[in-house]
Amino acid sequence: MAKRILILNGPNLNLLGTREKSIYGGETLADIEALCRTRCEALDLACDFRQSNHEGELVDWIQSARKTADGIVINPAAYSHTSVAIHDALRAAEKPVIEVHLSNIHQREPFRHHSYVSSVATGVICGLGPKGYTMALEAIADILN
Repeated sequence: MAKRILILNGPNLNLLGTREKSIYGGETLADIEALCRTRCEALDLACDFRQSNHEGELVDWIQSARKTADGIVINPAAYSHTSVAIHDALRAAEKPVIEVHLSNIHQREPFRHHSYVSSVATGVICGLGPKGYTMALEAIADILN
């Protein structure tokens, strides 16, 4: 049976392809979802891909993952730098977590250098654009196998 991976995307990622292309590139979230679905299929993973601009909804999904997923890939976007709630939910999930960022958060504004998610993530991938998602899926597949 395929391992189930919850792929979560935080606020404003629904605007990819139209928002700050010099930072985030021209690919849309739908492009990234297609990339993830293709990679999951090749890795024999079941993919549940979601996006929300609402912190509470992300927390609810993470909490549900305790019973419905084997691992989590998350691009928490701006919530990386502000959300203790997402940090706590990920810790409580007790699942492997890979944190992904399209841009290199350490080359950006100082307030983006700290991520509350990183301390509860198994691994962090940043600055590699959409490729970071496929790398995260490969890593989580290795961890689960």
